[in-house]
Amino acid sequence: MYQLSVQNVEAEIDFIDETFEQIRGRKGVLLREDFCGTGNTSTEWVRRRESNRAVGLDIDQPTLDWGTEHHISQLSPEQQQRIMLHNRNVLEPGDAVGADCVLAMNFSYWLFKTRDELRNYFKSVRESLGEDGVFFLDHYGGSEAMTETREAKKIDDGPGRKFTYIWEQKTFNPITNDMECRIHFKFPDKTRMNDAFVYHWRLWSLVEIQELLSEAGFTQVHVYWEGEDDEGEGNGEYEPTREGAADPAFINYIVAYD
Repeated sequence: MYQLSVQNVEAEIDFIDETFEQIRGRKGVLLREDFCGTGNTSTEWVRRRESNRAVGLDIDQPTLDWGTEHHISQLSPEQQQRIMLHNRNVLEPGDAVGADCVLAMNFSYWLFKTRDELRNYFKSVRESLGEDGVFFLDHYGGSEAMTETREAKKIDDGPGRKFTYIWEQKTFNPITNDMECRIHFKFPDKTRMNDAFVYHWRLWSLVEIQELLSEAGFTQVHVYWEGEDDEGEGNGEYEPTREGAADPAFINYIVAYD
């Protein structure tokens, strides 16, 4: 349900694949997915090309096991040989080094709540990248990110896969930017799954993240902002820019490399 509600790994991999090639003039091969959860993004990466390899890092073994059972098992035997999910702290990647692309998506790196913690993570990523590797992060912001609110979205993915996804920003402290966010699900039979996921994050601003990436040693740090269609809605196309619109809510990418 989380994946149907939150993730769009096809679009995400499209962006990563195209942007890496634009920057480096070649296709990426080895991808590392930090905070990988079920490894859904890594699985999509190995499907794209026979040369692609992926490694995922996460510290929750049951989630990794679920991904192995439901995602990796759906790959061909040959594809399964090109993906590995490890129960491993992203700060200690071990032999998961030399990647063309390292991903920190779904705002998971917001669990680092101090500048020192986040800078140390960024340094670890930079040190473990391949010679011409690129670091990809996502981010959300806008005035609505600093409110305590609930938003509901109906999901209909066919018979037996209909439910309502509820995103709750339960608490926000404007002094520390600490926030607690929760995901709930509601079903057609009136049953509910409350607190399916609970996150304790710091809301980081774009300028803070850019500064910390630079402090970690990255010489190129770029924000990719979503374009608009004829009706002023997001068009799913992200381009590097130094100026964004003051939207009440936005999602964007950050790309860092040397």
